[in-house]
Amino acid sequence: MRFILVRNLKGNEILAQTLFDGYGKILLPAGTKLNVPYVNRIRQSGFYYIYIKDEALDDIKYDRTIVNLKQRTVERLPSLFKNILNKDQKNIKESLYMVNELVSYIIKEGDINTNLYEINKYDNYTYVHCVDTGIMSIFLGRFLGLGVDDLSNLGTAAILHDIGKIQVPEKIINKIGVLEKSEFDEIKRHTIYGYNALKNAGIIEINTLAGVLEHHEKVNGTGYPLGLTGDKINIFAKIISVCDVFTALSANRSYRERFNPNEAYEFILSNINVAFDKDVVDKFKQNFSIYPLGVCVKLSNGIEGFVIKQNKFFPDRPIIRISYDHITKKKICPYELDLLTALDITINSIVG
Repeated sequence: MRFILVRNLKGNEILAQTLFDGYGKILLPAGTKLNVPYVNRIRQSGFYYIYIKDEALDDIKYDRTIVNLKQRTVERLPSLFKNILNKDQKNIKESLYMVNELVSYIIKEGDINTNLYEINKYDNYTYVHCVDTGIMSIFLGRFLGLGVDDLSNLGTAAILHDIGKIQVPEKIINKIGVLEKSEFDEIKRHTIYGYNALKNAGIIEINTLAGVLEHHEKVNGTGYPLGLTGDKINIFAKIISVCDVFTALSANRSYRERFNPNEAYEFILSNINVAFDKDVVDKFKQNFSIYPLGVCVKLSNGIEGFVIKQNKFFPDRPIIRISYDHITKKKICPYELDLLTALDITINSIVG
């Protein structure tokens, strides 16, 4: 299975995954042989990467269960947001069981190598972003040693962290260009809007509320809405902050192109003790991979190969499978290169 940039599709590939639209409906099932109309449909739906079948990478698998859980959660999230804003406590409680589904699966079987960067239709960005942030936050909370109840509350906070943006005018959220001060001030109020919406709807767990209210606080005190510093920021908020920024940078927006995974990762690391808590980022660095399994990368020696395995604690030095001659582009007998031992070689870029 190969992880490929949609812009590099030729139209003769076979899908290795089922593609869903931004509302959780099947766009194209796994096993579909692509053609030009299908490729155009994939592009128009906002996909950036997808998985295709590749005999040379048959041993690479991805966690289909968590991807399906993600799609179902995205599909249900608009109604959950509506129920919260309408203070419909009965339906809120029923809807939140999806968070427990995610927590239970991640604790038991979740694969952190699963690619979570498949941002779909732009008009559904908020919901997809919230779910991606939620899944990543649950993983990160688990690595930080949080218990089951805390992980459930963290997942709730992370999935609902941007619910306040529903109350911000869409023309401000999607504005192309520099925001006026008054517009940025309104966007910053989304944390307060979200906090009040949850509290008014009966979601009163203290850490959940703090996670929503404080997820834009920075450890150096320059964040909002309270300007908190260091240990005064709730741990849920510290976790959500890292995951929120990483998933946001990994998505196309109306005002900028998405960052490559390595660029988003470097941004997080460069803001340790500025925006982000060092202990949280250390766990992020130790457990999250930069380069998705099956992605094609170009090495500093000019050779291209596919990421087939991660080296724990060294996310920038995975194991690479080389299957093609980098000059003739012809197939060769595959061999593997471990960048943890080949220290004179680095990854220059993602080829996809």
